Amino acid sequence: MNKLSQMNVIQVKDLGKTVATLDGDLTILSGISFNVKPGESIAIVGASGSGKSTLLALLAGLDSVTQGEIFLDGEPLHNLDEEQRAAVRAKSVGFIFQSFMLVQSLTALENVMLPAELAGESNAEEKAKELLDKVGLSHRLHHFPSQLSGGEQQRVAIARAYIGEPKVLFADEPSANLDSKNGRIIEELLFDLNKVAGTTLVLVTHDEHLAEKCQRTIHIDAGQLIDDRIGVQADVG
Repeated sequence: MNKLSQMNVIQVKDLGKTVATLDGDLTILSGISFNVKPGESIAIVGASGSGKSTLLALLAGLDSVTQGEIFLDGEPLHNLDEEQRAAVRAKSVGFIFQSFMLVQSLTALENVMLPAELAGESNAEEKAKELLDKVGLSHRLHHFPSQLSGGEQQRVAIARAYIGEPKVLFADEPSANLDSKNGRIIEELLFDLNKVAGTTLVLVTHDEHLAEKCQRTIHIDAGQLIDDRIGVQADVG
């Protein structure tokens, strides 16, 4: 672990991602460099196909880099295999997907408990109930995903992401599949929990309103970082 990675919860240096296709190698990302401080909220924006979701997956250790370096909570993801990256994710990462990704055969309570149970925590049920109460679902503990609205399912997903007390929460278009009312509820929850828990928030979004709520906006275009801007929500005090 180097000194810079100790000061930043995420450190990215000259990141690149290339994949093989029938027409030859396709470069999705190249020359990406930036750092993220603990507790920051960052929006990654860009047109469809710009590489922003690929960047999010790399930052979270869900995919491997082709070149460059990523340190996540001091761990060199670029040097780790999938099993080692999974261990880092379990320790440091929460992830919220656009499509919720709940286990359909488990209740809301069981979905939230699952990561804590896999980690061997003895108080998984107590923590899950507390988090579901925080997201306003204490009355839906024993409902299955099919019995919940889209907004409720995403709130369950948020509670599940936070049960491991992650250093970094990654969210891929967290409100894209929701109506405007539920989308705003989800956004408020994300930022409230970000502030209360001090969790670093990194999200991909097409929503300019949501991006403006973040302290920083990183703009990706054609696989390259073209802008890294401090937003109006940044705490300058």
